[in-house]
Amino acid sequence: MRGYTFYAKVSRVFQTYPSLSKLLVVSTVGGGSLLAFSDDRPFQTVLNDAGQKPECKKKKVVVLGTGWAATSFLKNLKSDSYEVQVVSPRNYFAFTPLLPSVTSGTVEARSVVEPIRNIVRKRGYQIDFMEAECLKIDASKKILHCKSAQVTNLGGKGEFIMDYDILIIAVGAQVNTFNTPGVSEYAHFLKEVEDAQKLRNTVIDCFERASLPSVSDEERKRILHFVVVGGGPVGVEFAAELHDIVVQDISKLYPSVSNLAKITLLEAGDHILNMYDKRISQFAETKFQRDGIDLKTGSMVTKVSEKDVSTKDRATGQCSTLPYGLVVWSTGIAPRPVILDFMKQIGQGSRRVLATDEWLRVEGCDNVYALGDCATINQRKVMEDISAIFGQAKTNDTGHLNKQEFREVIGDITERYPQVELYLKKSKVKNMVALLDNYEGEIDIEKFEKALSEVDTQMKNLPATAQVAAQQGEYLAKCFNRMEKCEMYPEGPRRFRTSGQHRFHPFRYKHFGQFAPLGGEQTAAQLPGDWVSIGHSTQWLWYSVYASKLVSWRTRMLVVSDWFRRYTFGRDTSRI
Repeated sequence: MRGYTFYAKVSRVFQTYPSLSKLLVVSTVGGGSLLAFSDDRPFQTVLNDAGQKPECKKKKVVVLGTGWAATSFLKNLKSDSYEVQVVSPRNYFAFTPLLPSVTSGTVEARSVVEPIRNIVRKRGYQIDFMEAECLKIDASKKILHCKSAQVTNLGGKGEFIMDYDILIIAVGAQVNTFNTPGVSEYAHFLKEVEDAQKLRNTVIDCFERASLPSVSDEERKRILHFVVVGGGPVGVEFAAELHDIVVQDISKLYPSVSNLAKITLLEAGDHILNMYDKRISQFAETKFQRDGIDLKTGSMVTKVSEKDVSTKDRATGQCSTLPYGLVVWSTGIAPRPVILDFMKQIGQGSRRVLATDEWLRVEGCDNVYALGDCATINQRKVMEDISAIFGQAKTNDTGHLNKQEFREVIGDITERYPQVELYLKKSKVKNMVALLDNYEGEIDIEKFEKALSEVDTQMKNLPATAQVAAQQGEYLAKCFNRMEKCEMYPEGPRRFRTSGQHRFHPFRYKHFGQFAPLGGEQTAAQLPGDWVSIGHSTQWLWYSVYASKLVSWRTRMLVVSDWFRRYTFGRDTSRI
């Protein structure tokens, strides 16, 4: 025991003074015997050789963002083999599907956010968080240039540099203005919690200003004209929430001006909610017209000024202006500046969004992953690999393929190329073997190519939704949990261009349905199996699903209590 104590003490000496590691050490051990030691290696290394397990340096994983993708990754990461650091200008996770409810006071802003430190502290290992914004990603040097969100407290610029071994980019996206003049200066957005709070206060301000006796009737009409640009889920839900608060609450509190309120929804396409089933789109349009919401489809916004919105009819080319008191811009998303700069660095400057492979790895970068709204999966085309697939399938040198050989690679093909399964489903073909039934005997490369020639027409990009981001975060966390195991024993499909197997199964999105709240306690739902549900009963389904998806029991209790408060006492119209 005393000998071990001696080893420990001398080890600390050599760690402090590495140059002494080549000296001879002689000491009495036990009953007077001598122990000699001489080596040109660090003392600690020799101790490890004697049986002590060396400490493996953990890989440093930096996660950018605290949105759906990042939070899902952090919640599902169970391996303690990594040193995890989270960098984000927001120290909370926001349940973004409820942001339209925040704008009307149906739900309070505090109820839909959860501090990120509350989430990460429940993990079985330490995760560090820094409230800062990443300004630049240098993939060649594996460093990040960041700026603290607490600049004023630091008394300087607050900029710093941090390194990484593995980088996970989940910074989300910003609103796409399509370079329309005046949008950035005068329009409101609905992307962040702060946007929802600002919208709520602005709506109340409009009614307060319209109630002043010095305001003319014409000015009152302008102030109380609310224009929503974009007929997607966010724009439609905001218009529905705004209509509800005007009819159910403001009409009682501002009786002299509430009848002047007008809501106009502008959509450049032919229909609103065009990503939903046609039945939902038609019901939403009928309901909005019945509720008095002015719906203008085929109307493109060309300019936004301080008091007017300029539009152009897509069919006739006629231009017109709409006076407004509040304009909300909800027309899609675009990459953030840090992502655009990063894309130029890695040769993706010509793309609209950051491209990854099916394993969420950024193309052209090592140890960099991207998920959520900031990236899209660049699915490989079947026709690009048709020769490699045919070569992997056949087991002889005849240049022909029989159906038995083809059956052995069917699973790998459908997993590697998901558009194959979509094509078979759309074509109502039972399986890939049945697809080749039209060709008798053995199949050569030309017949094989002809049979799969239409498959790539089914390639689709995943929608930029919270559901996709959450599933990507969960998938990547599970991959990290099995990283060491799968390096030795791959579990993914076979590689067609090279030999062997991929380490992991590629990411596959599972659609669990989507909701479209339409106001008046009515919601439309499009669920798997082409099942559409519309009405009051679907609203209760919406309540239950959203309550279950909230990130913590604290937020669940707060949101449910907000719903109960609104149902009992109405919405709070105080400007705070």
